[in-house]
Amino acid sequence: MTDIFDLMATSSTAFISITFVVSLLVGSFLNVVIYRLPVMMKRDWEDELFYHQHPDKPLPKRDTFNLVKPDSTCPKCGHKIRAWENIPVISWLFLKAKCSQCDTSISARYPAIELLTAILSAIAAWQLGYTPIGLAFVVGVWLLVAMTFIDLDEMLLPDTLTLSLLWLGLLIHALFLPEALKDAVLGGIFGYLSLFTVYWGFKLITGKEGMGYGDFKLLAALGVWVGWQHLPIIILLSSVVGAIVGITLMLKQNKDGNLAIPFGPYLAAAGYLTVLFGDIIATSYLDMLL
Repeated sequence: MTDIFDLMATSSTAFISITFVVSLLVGSFLNVVIYRLPVMMKRDWEDELFYHQHPDKPLPKRDTFNLVKPDSTCPKCGHKIRAWENIPVISWLFLKAKCSQCDTSISARYPAIELLTAILSAIAAWQLGYTPIGLAFVVGVWLLVAMTFIDLDEMLLPDTLTLSLLWLGLLIHALFLPEALKDAVLGGIFGYLSLFTVYWGFKLITGKEGMGYGDFKLLAALGVWVGWQHLPIIILLSSVVGAIVGITLMLKQNKDGNLAIPFGPYLAAAGYLTVLFGDIIATSYLDMLL
């Protein structure tokens, strides 16, 4: 194990390659997280509701359901997915995108998430290098990928993920970038308050909720990573792309302004780009103005 870390420290190619392979494996696990974590949360909410409605009754018994159990199976025939059928991307190609038992189609989304996780992580490794912040942000990428697809599916940003990203960023700054810790803390505070203010302003004017509290927490977490100085970049990038996508969807579907669009994916994409290329983006923007 020590030899692997030494190799990554001395060879950027090895670091990027190992990051790609490991992230490919993690991407496979993220497919599980993306599906199961919202279900687990909904079960917890149902249990809480039952407890408040029936405080004297025991909670109904349920089958175990977490990120490990039950084992993954084909949703149609119940075939238990074997280890060789769960190799990222390769198994999907080998099985020709079908269950080995009943030929039910396997969505291309699974290998796509695995590849996306690996590619984004490898780019982060290439850009930040074998450094504490580089290693930590690779983990941050994994969290961002999971949050993106959960929000797309469920319009939900779990605290488990947003707060993990926030605390990871603070820990890295406290241990390895103490000179930037103040900027990180202010980034978290201003990130949260900026969307919190927009949320309440919109609600007071329209009587509607324009976004969820998970968006506040995600921008706070990203603010920790980029510092308060680069928060405007995240807000600008995510807002512009979100507006373009929202208007396009409304026109395409002939919807009115009540179309609900998750904002988390745009924040995650903008945050990723700002962590890696924030200085370049800021410089390019200033050059355009001058």
